[in-house]
Amino acid sequence: MTKYGITIFLISLLCFFTSFAQVSADCANAVPICYNTPVNGGTNGYGIDDFNGASISGCITQGSGTIETNSAWYKFKIGEIGQLGFNIGFDSNEDWDFALYRTNDCSSLGEPVRCNYFDNSDDSSYIGVGEDPTGLDNIQYDDWLDVEPGEEYLLMINNFSNNNSGFSIQFSGNIFVEFPNSALDCDIIDNLLGPPVIACDNETVILDATTTDALDYEWYLDAGAGFQLIPGENDPQLSIAVSGMYRVLVIRPLGNNLISETQVAYAPSPETFPLENETACLDGTAIDFNVKDAEALGSQSPLEFRVSYHDSFEDAFDGTNALSKEFVPLQEAQTIYVRTTSLENSMCFDASETFEVNGIELPFLDFDTEVFICGDEPVVTIGQRIPNSDFSYEWSSGQTSSLITVAEPGVYTLSVTNTQGLIQCITVRSVTVVFSSPPVISDITIEYEDDASNVVSVYVEEEGDFQYQVDNDIPQGNGVFNNLFPGEHIITVSDINGCGFDTRDIVVVGFPKFFTPNGDNVNDTWKVDGLSALDNPVITIYDRYGKLLYQIINDSSGWNGTLNGSLLPESDYWFKLSYTNSLGENTSASFINNHFTLKR
Repeated sequence: MTKYGITIFLISLLCFFTSFAQVSADCANAVPICYNTPVNGGTNGYGIDDFNGASISGCITQGSGTIETNSAWYKFKIGEIGQLGFNIGFDSNEDWDFALYRTNDCSSLGEPVRCNYFDNSDDSSYIGVGEDPTGLDNIQYDDWLDVEPGEEYLLMINNFSNNNSGFSIQFSGNIFVEFPNSALDCDIIDNLLGPPVIACDNETVILDATTTDALDYEWYLDAGAGFQLIPGENDPQLSIAVSGMYRVLVIRPLGNNLISETQVAYAPSPETFPLENETACLDGTAIDFNVKDAEALGSQSPLEFRVSYHDSFEDAFDGTNALSKEFVPLQEAQTIYVRTTSLENSMCFDASETFEVNGIELPFLDFDTEVFICGDEPVVTIGQRIPNSDFSYEWSSGQTSSLITVAEPGVYTLSVTNTQGLIQCITVRSVTVVFSSPPVISDITIEYEDDASNVVSVYVEEEGDFQYQVDNDIPQGNGVFNNLFPGEHIITVSDINGCGFDTRDIVVVGFPKFFTPNGDNVNDTWKVDGLSALDNPVITIYDRYGKLLYQIINDSSGWNGTLNGSLLPESDYWFKLSYTNSLGENTSASFINNHFTLKR
């Protein structure tokens, strides 16, 4: 967009004014800049070497022979305090550089305070100080310049390529917003009509050639075919209606007539056309303001004008704080202020139009996303307790109410829609329903590998989300416990969703898997370890037919493998354990019905 806009502007100037463009190739004859900014018709050589054979000045380095190749020099003086920048516009196929010096002495330039010497490999259309007027992040821009009244500057613009169709200079910065008529000090202008003028085509430009001893004035216009007398214009001031080169002949008494020339170029003034209001969901989705550009421009060319959007009239008028073209609405009602700006001259703009962005409320859902139900025949009601009559509701299961009752576990998703015209704003929320039943312990086995090792396995009637615990130890996810200490223990199985628990008391003891009562004093007796942890323990020993053979009371010396003094044969024998529990009740230890072997 920028490249073509600038190119069209320069072509129109060059067709008419190439011979008359104000260009000075030498610093000593630098063209003064005052109220408005010059437009050049290109540069051609560098005249005298203003750097006296030096090979470098700031970022500008020597080309083929000198620092300058095709240069133009300008000078300006600061009239107010503030922030100043400038934009040098050119065809993007060309390579232009600049150096800015804080001095009015061409013989003592010093180092530049701002400088650019890039090769324009990015095909930029602007270089300068401050910000690229297109809004792009342009590496060929230096920081803003903080200036004070009385400071004088020399600006050297240099073309480093064979392509040289000219450039424009356009000042920027808040100093020109606060002091549009006095930002630059015009005392440095010694030519009668002043510097070239770039104006908007809805403005009236008045050239003033007032001279104290003038006898008469003649005004001329060169619109492309040489200077032609403007009939009837003999006043010291001339109102300008068209672009062109203007000349005044001031006739003086002593014949020392004065001739002065200047260029006036009009940039087109845009018109912002009415824009339609926008409606969008407040869900973070962006509105593409690039599409709105066509509405704002109407039949105007996007190659000549740029559209920007702002959240206040002040920002739109000043051309500051432009909103992103991917605009995300954050409130239910917002006024957007539109600015349409000429790419040739940013002072030619229209900020008269606005439009509304209406944000649609997203339905708010706050019900639980997980529900756990305990019971043999569970049902549960899920969803939004307080519905909004302006919204529509639809569940993944097909129901169209805000609340539903379900009897099956699973994931249920509710979509709630706020419809405004053709816009639908939807909020989706899912709830996971889990049905649980209390655990029931069906069995516990205690396997003894030897008198010191054991494995306790807990079984439940139905699988579920259970955790298993011994006494007050940390719960675990499975029902297998290894090497519990001898004594009484409480086994607890609980539902992790809070749906009840079940407990069992067990007793763990230690005993040898076999004994050899052969009189060698090794394993001659069989006994149970850990009985001391119980109250009134009694071990009852049986044969495979259930015949009572022996009882071990408390911590006795054990059984020697005899019955009434007679040796019993090699075989497997069984035992049971009874004791007094914590409630003072005499009870048989559950889940203990183990056997051991007698060997001779």
